[in-house]
Amino acid sequence: MPRPIVEAADPRDRRSPEIRFGLAAALLCAAVVLFFWPGVAHYDTIAQYQQIVSGAYYDWHPPVMARLWSLFHALGWTGQGPMFLLQTALAWTGLGLLAAGLARRGARFAAIAVLALGLWPPALGWQALVVKDGQMAAALLAATGLVGWHRLREKPLGAAATAATLALLGYGVLVRSNAIFAVAPLAVGLLAPWRWRAWPSRFALMGALTLAVLALSPAINRGLLKAEPSGVEATQPIFDLAGIAHRAGPEAVPLLPAATWQRLEAEHCHSSILWDKFSGGKRCDFIQQGLIGRPRDDLFAAWTGAIRTHPFAYVSHRLAHWNATMRWFVPWHFPQAVPQASSEPNHFGLASPGHRVAVFDRFAGWLANSPLGAPILALAVALAVLALANPARSVAHGLAVPLALSATAMELSFLVVSIAPDWRYHLWSTLAAWLAAILLLTEPLPRRRARIALAALALVALTSLGARLWLPQIGDDYQALMG
Repeated sequence: MPRPIVEAADPRDRRSPEIRFGLAAALLCAAVVLFFWPGVAHYDTIAQYQQIVSGAYYDWHPPVMARLWSLFHALGWTGQGPMFLLQTALAWTGLGLLAAGLARRGARFAAIAVLALGLWPPALGWQALVVKDGQMAAALLAATGLVGWHRLREKPLGAAATAATLALLGYGVLVRSNAIFAVAPLAVGLLAPWRWRAWPSRFALMGALTLAVLALSPAINRGLLKAEPSGVEATQPIFDLAGIAHRAGPEAVPLLPAATWQRLEAEHCHSSILWDKFSGGKRCDFIQQGLIGRPRDDLFAAWTGAIRTHPFAYVSHRLAHWNATMRWFVPWHFPQAVPQASSEPNHFGLASPGHRVAVFDRFAGWLANSPLGAPILALAVALAVLALANPARSVAHGLAVPLALSATAMELSFLVVSIAPDWRYHLWSTLAAWLAAILLLTEPLPRRRARIALAALALVALTSLGARLWLPQIGDDYQALMG
Protein backbone atom coordinates (compact mmCIF):
# COMPACT_ATOMS: atom_id res chain seq x y z
CA MET A 1 0.00 0.00 0.00
CA PRO A 2 1.34 3.47 -0.80
CA ARG A 3 2.04 5.35 2.40
CA PRO A 4 0.81 8.87 3.15
CA ILE A 5 3.13 11.75 2.28
CA VAL A 6 2.81 13.40 5.69
CA GLU A 7 0.23 12.71 8.33
CA ALA A 8 -1.79 15.72 9.51
CA ALA A 9 -0.80 16.76 13.03
CA ASP A 10 -4.35 17.36 14.18
CA PRO A 11 -7.26 15.33 12.72
CA ARG A 12 -9.64 18.21 13.48
CA ASP A 13 -7.62 20.42 11.10
CA ARG A 14 -7.76 18.06 8.12
CA ARG A 15 -10.31 20.03 6.13
CA SER A 16 -9.04 23.57 6.65
CA PRO A 17 -5.83 23.29 4.57
CA GLU A 18 -7.63 22.01 1.50
CA ILE A 19 -10.28 24.74 1.80
CA ARG A 20 -7.61 27.40 2.11
CA PHE A 21 -5.67 26.18 -0.89
CA GLY A 22 -8.81 25.74 -2.94
CA LEU A 23 -9.82 29.30 -2.12
CA ALA A 24 -6.31 30.55 -2.93
CA ALA A 25 -6.48 28.87 -6.35
CA ALA A 26 -9.87 30.46 -7.03
CA LEU A 27 -8.59 33.92 -6.08
CA LEU A 28 -5.47 33.51 -8.21
CA CYS A 29 -7.62 32.38 -11.13
CA ALA A 30 -9.78 35.51 -10.77
CA ALA A 31 -6.69 37.71 -10.59
CA VAL A 32 -5.25 36.15 -13.76
CA VAL A 33 -8.53 36.62 -15.62
CA LEU A 34 -8.72 40.27 -14.61
CA PHE A 35 -5.06 40.96 -15.42
CA PHE A 36 -5.11 39.41 -18.90
CA TRP A 37 -8.75 39.98 -19.89
CA PRO A 38 -10.01 39.35 -22.56
CA GLY A 39 -6.99 37.23 -23.50
CA VAL A 40 -4.66 37.69 -26.46
CA ALA A 41 -5.74 36.91 -30.02
CA HIS A 42 -2.85 35.28 -31.86
CA TYR A 43 -2.73 34.91 -35.64
CA ASP A 44 -4.13 31.38 -35.17
CA THR A 45 -6.87 32.75 -32.91
CA ILE A 46 -8.09 35.09 -35.64
CA ALA A 47 -7.97 32.33 -38.24
CA GLN A 48 -10.21 30.17 -36.06
CA TYR A 49 -12.57 33.01 -35.24
CA GLN A 50 -13.01 33.67 -38.94
CA GLN A 51 -14.20 30.08 -39.31
CA ILE A 52 -16.75 30.60 -36.55
CA VAL A 53 -18.08 33.79 -38.08
CA SER A 54 -18.21 32.35 -41.61
CA GLY A 55 -19.42 28.88 -40.62
CA ALA A 56 -16.75 27.33 -42.90
CA TYR A 57 -14.47 25.03 -40.93
CA TYR A 58 -11.19 23.48 -42.06
CA ASP A 59 -8.61 21.29 -40.36
CA TRP A 60 -5.49 23.50 -40.40
CA HIS A 61 -6.38 24.52 -36.85
CA PRO A 62 -8.19 22.13 -34.46
CA PRO A 63 -11.87 21.87 -35.49
CA VAL A 64 -12.87 20.73 -32.00
CA MET A 65 -11.75 24.06 -30.55
CA ALA A 66 -13.57 26.05 -33.24
CA ARG A 67 -16.75 24.01 -32.75
CA LEU A 68 -16.66 24.52 -28.99
CA TRP A 69 -16.04 28.23 -29.49
CA SER A 70 -18.98 28.41 -31.88
CA LEU A 71 -21.32 27.37 -29.05
CA PHE A 72 -20.39 30.49 -27.08
CA HIS A 73 -20.68 32.59 -30.22
CA ALA A 74 -24.16 31.20 -30.91
CA LEU A 75 -25.22 32.29 -27.42
CA GLY A 76 -24.14 35.84 -28.22
CA TRP A 77 -20.85 35.79 -26.29
CA THR A 78 -18.54 37.08 -29.01
CA GLY A 79 -14.81 37.62 -28.99
CA GLN A 80 -12.05 35.51 -27.46
CA GLY A 81 -13.18 36.12 -23.87
CA PRO A 82 -15.15 32.88 -23.33
CA MET A 83 -12.32 30.65 -24.54
CA PHE A 84 -9.77 32.59 -22.47
CA LEU A 85 -12.02 32.22 -19.42
CA LEU A 86 -12.46 28.51 -20.13
CA GLN A 87 -8.77 27.71 -20.42
CA THR A 88 -7.88 29.82 -17.38
CA ALA A 89 -10.62 28.24 -15.25
CA LEU A 90 -9.66 24.70 -16.30
CA ALA A 91 -5.97 25.29 -15.61
CA TRP A 92 -6.55 26.72 -12.14
CA THR A 93 -9.14 24.08 -11.32
CA GLY A 94 -6.52 21.43 -11.99
CA LEU A 95 -3.81 23.24 -10.04
CA GLY A 96 -6.21 23.99 -7.19
CA LEU A 97 -7.39 20.39 -6.86
CA LEU A 98 -3.83 19.11 -6.87
CA ALA A 99 -2.69 21.71 -4.33
CA ALA A 100 -5.70 21.01 -2.09
CA GLY A 101 -5.05 17.27 -2.24
CA LEU A 102 -1.41 17.76 -1.26
CA ALA A 103 -2.34 20.17 1.53
CA ARG A 104 -4.86 17.69 2.90
CA ARG A 105 -2.05 15.16 3.28
CA GLY A 106 0.16 17.70 5.03
CA ALA A 107 2.46 18.46 2.09
CA ARG A 108 1.86 22.20 2.28
CA PHE A 109 5.16 23.31 0.75
CA ALA A 110 4.38 21.14 -2.27
CA ALA A 111 0.89 22.64 -2.41
CA ILE A 112 2.35 26.16 -2.39
CA ALA A 113 4.79 25.16 -5.15
CA VAL A 114 1.91 23.88 -7.32
CA LEU A 115 0.12 27.23 -7.11
CA ALA A 116 3.39 29.11 -7.65
CA LEU A 117 3.98 27.09 -10.82
CA GLY A 118 0.69 28.44 -12.14
CA LEU A 119 2.12 31.94 -11.76
CA TRP A 120 5.46 31.19 -13.42
CA PRO A 121 5.70 34.06 -15.93
CA PRO A 122 6.55 32.17 -19.17
CA ALA A 123 3.72 29.69 -18.66
CA LEU A 124 1.30 32.36 -17.47
CA GLY A 125 2.16 34.70 -20.33
CA TRP A 126 1.65 32.06 -22.99
CA GLN A 127 -1.47 30.73 -21.26
CA ALA A 128 -3.08 34.12 -21.87
CA LEU A 129 -3.10 33.45 -25.63
CA VAL A 130 -6.31 31.87 -26.87
CA VAL A 131 -4.69 29.12 -28.92
CA LYS A 132 -4.68 25.34 -29.04
CA ASP A 133 -1.60 25.07 -26.81
CA GLY A 134 -3.31 26.85 -23.92
CA GLN A 135 -6.47 24.82 -24.44
CA MET A 136 -4.52 21.56 -24.42
CA ALA A 137 -2.53 22.44 -21.29
CA ALA A 138 -5.66 23.58 -19.48
CA ALA A 139 -7.60 20.41 -20.28
CA LEU A 140 -4.74 18.15 -19.21
CA LEU A 141 -4.14 20.14 -16.02
CA ALA A 142 -7.82 19.80 -15.13
CA ALA A 143 -7.74 16.05 -15.79
CA THR A 144 -4.58 15.66 -13.69
CA GLY A 145 -6.04 17.69 -10.84
CA LEU A 146 -9.29 15.74 -10.84
CA VAL A 147 -7.51 12.38 -10.68
CA GLY A 148 -4.91 13.71 -8.26
CA TRP A 149 -7.59 14.98 -5.86
CA HIS A 150 -9.13 11.51 -5.64
CA ARG A 151 -5.81 9.64 -5.67
CA LEU A 152 -4.27 11.76 -2.91
CA ARG A 153 -7.34 11.08 -0.77
CA GLU A 154 -7.02 7.38 -1.67
CA LYS A 155 -10.58 7.38 -2.96
CA PRO A 156 -11.87 5.70 -6.15
CA LEU A 157 -12.39 8.02 -9.06
CA GLY A 158 -16.07 7.19 -9.49
CA ALA A 159 -18.21 7.20 -12.60
CA ALA A 160 -18.80 10.96 -12.85
CA ALA A 161 -15.16 11.88 -12.27
CA THR A 162 -14.04 9.19 -14.72
CA ALA A 163 -16.37 10.55 -17.39
CA ALA A 164 -15.12 14.10 -16.78
CA THR A 165 -11.51 12.94 -16.95
CA LEU A 166 -12.10 11.10 -20.22
CA ALA A 167 -13.84 14.16 -21.70
CA LEU A 168 -10.92 16.40 -20.72
CA LEU A 169 -8.36 13.96 -22.09
CA GLY A 170 -10.40 13.55 -25.28
CA TYR A 171 -10.55 17.30 -25.80
CA GLY A 172 -6.83 17.58 -25.07
CA VAL A 173 -5.95 14.96 -27.66
CA LEU A 174 -8.09 16.55 -30.39
CA VAL A 175 -7.06 20.15 -29.78
CA ARG A 176 -3.49 19.62 -31.07
CA SER A 177 -2.47 17.37 -33.93
CA ASN A 178 0.49 15.95 -31.99
CA ALA A 179 -1.14 15.97 -28.54
CA ILE A 180 -1.55 12.19 -28.51
CA PHE A 181 2.15 11.79 -27.71
CA ALA A 182 1.50 13.58 -24.41
CA VAL A 183 -2.01 12.31 -23.74
CA ALA A 184 -1.43 8.57 -24.25
CA PRO A 185 1.06 8.14 -21.35
CA LEU A 186 -0.87 10.57 -19.19
CA ALA A 187 -4.17 8.75 -19.74
CA VAL A 188 -2.68 5.30 -19.13
CA GLY A 189 -1.03 6.51 -15.92
CA LEU A 190 -3.96 8.50 -14.58
CA LEU A 191 -6.77 6.05 -15.19
CA ALA A 192 -4.94 3.18 -13.48
CA PRO A 193 -2.26 3.59 -10.75
CA TRP A 194 1.22 3.26 -12.23
CA ARG A 195 3.27 0.14 -11.54
CA TRP A 196 6.73 -0.21 -13.07
CA ARG A 197 6.50 -3.99 -13.05
CA ALA A 198 3.63 -3.74 -15.53
CA TRP A 199 5.54 -1.46 -17.91
CA PRO A 200 5.48 -3.77 -20.98
CA SER A 201 1.69 -3.86 -21.08
CA ARG A 202 1.45 -0.14 -20.24
CA PHE A 203 3.82 0.87 -23.03
CA ALA A 204 2.04 -1.44 -25.47
CA LEU A 205 -1.26 0.23 -24.54
CA MET A 206 0.28 3.68 -25.06
CA GLY A 207 1.54 2.65 -28.48
CA ALA A 208 -1.80 1.19 -29.51
CA LEU A 209 -3.65 4.28 -28.28
CA THR A 210 -1.26 6.56 -30.17
CA LEU A 211 -1.65 4.67 -33.44
CA ALA A 212 -5.43 4.52 -33.05
CA VAL A 213 -5.73 8.28 -32.50
CA LEU A 214 -3.39 9.10 -35.39
CA ALA A 215 -5.49 6.89 -37.65
CA LEU A 216 -8.89 8.14 -36.45
CA SER A 217 -8.19 11.87 -36.04
CA PRO A 218 -8.68 12.75 -39.74
CA ALA A 219 -12.03 10.94 -39.77
CA ILE A 220 -13.12 12.70 -36.57
CA ASN A 221 -12.04 16.13 -37.81
CA ARG A 222 -13.51 15.78 -41.29
CA GLY A 223 -16.41 13.46 -40.58
CA LEU A 224 -17.74 14.18 -37.11
CA LEU A 225 -16.61 17.82 -36.88
CA LYS A 226 -17.28 18.58 -40.57
CA ALA A 227 -13.96 20.32 -41.25
CA GLU A 228 -12.74 20.62 -44.83
CA PRO A 229 -9.24 19.30 -45.59
CA SER A 230 -6.63 22.06 -45.78
CA GLY A 231 -3.50 20.15 -46.78
CA VAL A 232 -1.91 20.70 -43.37
CA GLU A 233 -0.54 17.16 -43.40
CA ALA A 234 1.80 18.13 -46.27
CA THR A 235 3.76 20.62 -44.17
CA GLN A 236 5.93 18.02 -42.41
CA PRO A 237 7.01 16.22 -45.62
CA ILE A 238 7.80 19.52 -47.40
CA PHE A 239 9.86 20.74 -44.45
CA ASP A 240 11.83 17.49 -44.23
CA LEU A 241 12.32 17.13 -47.99
CA ALA A 242 13.80 20.63 -48.17
CA GLY A 243 16.16 19.73 -45.32
CA ILE A 244 17.26 16.51 -47.03
CA ALA A 245 17.77 18.28 -50.37
CA HIS A 246 19.89 20.93 -48.65
CA ARG A 247 22.15 18.34 -47.04
CA ALA A 248 22.23 15.56 -49.63
CA GLY A 249 22.05 17.65 -52.80
CA PRO A 250 19.32 18.55 -55.33
CA GLU A 251 19.32 15.06 -56.86
CA ALA A 252 18.35 13.52 -53.50
CA VAL A 253 14.68 14.50 -53.88
CA PRO A 254 13.57 13.83 -57.48
CA LEU A 255 9.96 14.74 -56.68
CA LEU A 256 10.80 18.27 -57.87
CA PRO A 257 13.29 19.29 -60.58
CA ALA A 258 16.88 19.77 -59.43
CA ALA A 259 16.57 23.43 -60.50
CA THR A 260 13.95 23.97 -57.78
CA TRP A 261 16.29 22.71 -55.06
CA GLN A 262 19.16 24.73 -56.56
CA ARG A 263 16.96 27.80 -56.28
CA LEU A 264 16.39 26.86 -52.62
CA GLU A 265 20.11 27.28 -52.06
CA ALA A 266 20.58 30.31 -54.27
CA GLU A 267 17.82 32.27 -52.48
CA HIS A 268 18.87 31.08 -49.00
CA CYS A 269 15.49 29.51 -48.40
CA HIS A 270 16.63 26.49 -46.47
CA SER A 271 15.69 26.28 -42.80
CA SER A 272 15.86 23.46 -40.28
CA ILE A 273 14.06 25.68 -37.79
CA LEU A 274 10.84 26.92 -39.37
CA TRP A 275 8.52 25.60 -42.08
CA ASP A 276 6.82 28.95 -42.60
CA LYS A 277 9.37 30.03 -45.20
CA PHE A 278 7.73 27.60 -47.62
CA SER A 279 4.12 28.54 -46.89
CA GLY A 280 1.89 30.24 -49.42
CA GLY A 281 2.59 33.93 -49.97
CA LYS A 282 6.05 33.76 -48.35
CA ARG A 283 9.34 34.36 -50.10
CA CYS A 284 10.14 30.70 -50.66
CA ASP A 285 6.69 29.36 -51.49
CA PHE A 286 7.90 28.16 -54.91
CA ILE A 287 8.57 24.73 -53.37
CA GLN A 288 4.97 24.35 -52.28
CA GLN A 289 3.74 25.81 -55.56
CA GLY A 290 5.69 23.17 -57.45
CA LEU A 291 3.72 20.45 -55.66
CA ILE A 292 0.24 21.78 -56.43
CA GLY A 293 -1.74 19.19 -58.31
CA ARG A 294 0.55 16.32 -57.31
CA PRO A 295 -1.22 13.34 -55.71
CA ARG A 296 -0.86 13.26 -51.94
CA ASP A 297 0.52 9.74 -52.09
CA ASP A 298 3.39 10.90 -54.32
CA LEU A 299 4.47 13.44 -51.71
CA PHE A 300 4.43 10.92 -48.87
CA ALA A 301 6.18 8.29 -50.98
CA ALA A 302 8.91 10.80 -51.86
CA TRP A 303 9.23 11.75 -48.19
CA THR A 304 9.64 8.21 -46.87
CA GLY A 305 11.83 7.29 -49.84
CA ALA A 306 14.18 10.21 -49.23
CA ILE A 307 14.45 9.28 -45.55
CA ARG A 308 15.37 5.70 -46.44
CA THR A 309 17.84 6.75 -49.11
CA HIS A 310 19.49 9.58 -47.18
CA PRO A 311 19.08 8.75 -43.48
CA PHE A 312 22.06 10.80 -42.33
CA ALA A 313 20.80 13.93 -44.08
CA TYR A 314 17.38 13.38 -42.51
CA VAL A 315 18.75 12.77 -39.02
CA SER A 316 21.02 15.82 -39.28
CA HIS A 317 18.07 17.97 -40.34
CA ARG A 318 15.83 16.67 -37.56
CA LEU A 319 18.49 17.05 -34.85
CA ALA A 320 19.14 20.64 -35.93
CA HIS A 321 15.43 21.35 -35.64
CA TRP A 322 15.11 19.53 -32.31
CA ASN A 323 17.97 21.55 -30.85
CA ALA A 324 16.21 24.75 -31.96
CA THR A 325 12.77 23.84 -30.64
CA MET A 326 14.25 22.48 -27.40
CA ARG A 327 16.29 25.71 -27.13
CA TRP A 328 19.43 23.95 -25.98
CA PHE A 329 22.41 25.31 -27.96
CA VAL A 330 20.80 28.57 -29.05
CA PRO A 331 21.53 32.27 -28.41
CA TRP A 332 19.77 34.09 -25.59
CA HIS A 333 17.50 36.07 -27.90
CA PHE A 334 15.90 33.32 -29.97
CA PRO A 335 12.55 34.03 -31.67
CA GLN A 336 9.13 32.89 -30.55
CA ALA A 337 9.87 32.80 -26.82
CA VAL A 338 8.43 36.15 -25.67
CA PRO A 339 4.64 35.84 -25.13
CA GLN A 340 2.50 38.03 -27.35
CA ALA A 341 1.15 40.90 -25.26
CA SER A 342 -1.51 42.31 -27.60
CA SER A 343 -3.90 40.87 -30.13
CA GLU A 344 -3.07 40.81 -33.83
CA PRO A 345 -4.83 43.52 -35.85
CA ASN A 346 -8.21 42.22 -36.95
CA HIS A 347 -11.63 43.36 -38.11
CA PHE A 348 -13.57 41.06 -35.77
CA GLY A 349 -13.26 43.26 -32.71
CA LEU A 350 -10.93 40.85 -30.88
CA ALA A 351 -9.49 43.24 -28.31
CA SER A 352 -6.21 43.30 -26.38
CA PRO A 353 -5.43 43.31 -22.65
CA GLY A 354 -4.13 46.50 -21.04
CA HIS A 355 -0.62 47.87 -21.56
CA ARG A 356 0.44 46.38 -18.22
CA VAL A 357 0.66 42.97 -19.91
CA ALA A 358 3.50 44.14 -22.17
CA VAL A 359 5.75 44.79 -19.15
CA PHE A 360 4.91 41.40 -17.66
CA ASP A 361 5.51 39.59 -20.96
CA ARG A 362 8.93 41.17 -21.46
CA PHE A 363 10.01 39.66 -18.15
CA ALA A 364 8.29 36.37 -19.04
CA GLY A 365 10.17 36.35 -22.34
CA TRP A 366 13.48 36.93 -20.58
CA LEU A 367 12.84 33.89 -18.40
CA ALA A 368 11.63 31.79 -21.35
CA ASN A 369 14.82 32.68 -23.22
CA SER A 370 16.98 31.77 -20.23
CA PRO A 371 18.19 28.23 -19.44
CA LEU A 372 15.44 28.03 -16.79
CA GLY A 373 12.84 28.29 -19.55
CA ALA A 374 14.51 25.94 -22.01
CA PRO A 375 12.33 22.94 -22.89
CA ILE A 376 15.48 20.79 -22.80
CA LEU A 377 15.69 21.49 -19.07
CA ALA A 378 12.05 20.46 -18.63
CA LEU A 379 12.85 17.20 -20.46
CA ALA A 380 15.85 16.63 -18.19
CA VAL A 381 13.63 17.22 -15.14
CA ALA A 382 11.07 14.71 -16.45
CA LEU A 383 13.78 12.10 -17.03
CA ALA A 384 15.14 12.69 -13.52
CA VAL A 385 11.67 12.08 -12.08
CA LEU A 386 11.40 8.80 -13.98
CA ALA A 387 14.80 7.73 -12.63
CA LEU A 388 13.97 8.58 -9.01
CA ALA A 389 10.23 7.97 -8.54
CA ASN A 390 8.95 4.96 -6.62
CA PRO A 391 5.19 4.79 -7.25
CA ALA A 392 4.88 1.55 -5.30
CA ARG A 393 5.71 3.46 -2.09
CA SER A 394 4.11 6.83 -2.71
CA VAL A 395 0.78 8.07 -4.00
CA ALA A 396 2.46 11.32 -5.07
CA HIS A 397 5.11 9.42 -7.03
CA GLY A 398 2.31 7.46 -8.68
CA LEU A 399 1.03 10.78 -10.05
CA ALA A 400 4.51 12.08 -10.87
CA VAL A 401 5.36 9.21 -13.21
CA PRO A 402 2.55 9.69 -15.78
CA LEU A 403 3.22 13.44 -15.79
CA ALA A 404 6.92 12.84 -16.41
CA LEU A 405 6.18 10.24 -19.08
CA SER A 406 3.81 12.65 -20.77
CA ALA A 407 6.41 15.43 -20.82
CA THR A 408 9.13 13.06 -22.03
CA ALA A 409 7.07 11.54 -24.83
CA MET A 410 5.90 14.94 -26.03
CA GLU A 411 9.40 16.43 -26.11
CA LEU A 412 10.91 13.39 -27.82
CA SER A 413 8.14 13.43 -30.43
CA PHE A 414 9.58 16.71 -31.71
CA LEU A 415 12.50 14.69 -33.03
CA VAL A 416 10.14 13.47 -35.75
CA VAL A 417 6.99 15.61 -35.75
CA SER A 418 7.68 19.35 -35.58
CA ILE A 419 8.07 22.19 -38.05
CA ALA A 420 8.47 25.30 -35.84
CA PRO A 421 10.29 26.26 -32.60
CA ASP A 422 7.60 28.26 -30.78
CA TRP A 423 7.94 28.10 -26.99
CA ARG A 424 4.17 27.68 -26.66
CA TYR A 425 4.40 24.17 -28.14
CA HIS A 426 6.16 23.13 -24.93
CA LEU A 427 3.68 24.72 -22.53
CA TRP A 428 2.13 21.44 -21.36
CA SER A 429 5.43 19.54 -21.25
CA THR A 430 7.05 22.24 -19.12
CA LEU A 431 4.15 22.35 -16.67
CA ALA A 432 3.93 18.55 -16.52
CA ALA A 433 7.66 18.12 -15.88
CA TRP A 434 7.78 20.64 -13.04
CA LEU A 435 4.56 19.34 -11.49
CA ALA A 436 6.12 15.88 -11.54
CA ALA A 437 9.21 17.26 -9.78
CA ILE A 438 7.07 18.89 -7.08
CA LEU A 439 5.26 15.60 -6.46
CA LEU A 440 8.57 13.72 -6.44
CA LEU A 441 10.04 15.93 -3.73
CA THR A 442 7.24 15.16 -1.28
CA GLU A 443 9.16 11.99 -0.37
CA PRO A 444 12.80 11.34 0.65
CA LEU A 445 14.90 10.28 -2.33
CA PRO A 446 17.88 7.90 -2.63
CA ARG A 447 20.81 10.26 -2.11
CA ARG A 448 23.28 8.84 -4.60
CA ARG A 449 20.81 8.77 -7.48
CA ALA A 450 19.49 12.20 -6.52
CA ARG A 451 23.02 13.65 -6.69
CA ILE A 452 23.54 12.13 -10.13
CA ALA A 453 20.22 13.57 -11.30
CA LEU A 454 21.13 17.03 -9.95
CA ALA A 455 24.49 16.88 -11.69
CA ALA A 456 22.79 16.01 -14.98
CA LEU A 457 20.34 18.90 -14.57
CA ALA A 458 23.22 21.26 -13.79
CA LEU A 459 25.07 20.08 -16.92
CA VAL A 460 22.04 20.78 -19.12
CA ALA A 461 21.52 24.21 -17.55
CA LEU A 462 25.20 25.20 -17.76
CA THR A 463 25.62 24.09 -21.39
CA SER A 464 22.45 26.02 -22.25
CA LEU A 465 23.80 29.10 -20.49
CA GLY A 466 27.18 28.79 -22.24
CA ALA A 467 25.51 28.65 -25.65
CA ARG A 468 23.38 31.69 -24.85
CA LEU A 469 26.42 33.72 -23.82
CA TRP A 470 28.62 32.60 -26.72
CA LEU A 471 26.40 32.34 -29.79
CA PRO A 472 25.53 35.48 -31.79
CA GLN A 473 22.09 36.91 -31.07
CA ILE A 474 19.26 36.49 -33.60
CA GLY A 475 16.41 38.53 -32.15
CA ASP A 476 13.09 37.84 -30.50
CA ASP A 477 10.55 38.32 -33.26
CA TYR A 478 9.14 36.15 -36.04
CA GLN A 479 10.83 38.13 -38.82
CA ALA A 480 14.23 37.28 -37.37
CA LEU A 481 13.57 33.64 -38.27
CA MET A 482 12.02 34.36 -41.64
CA GLY A 483 15.07 36.29 -42.79
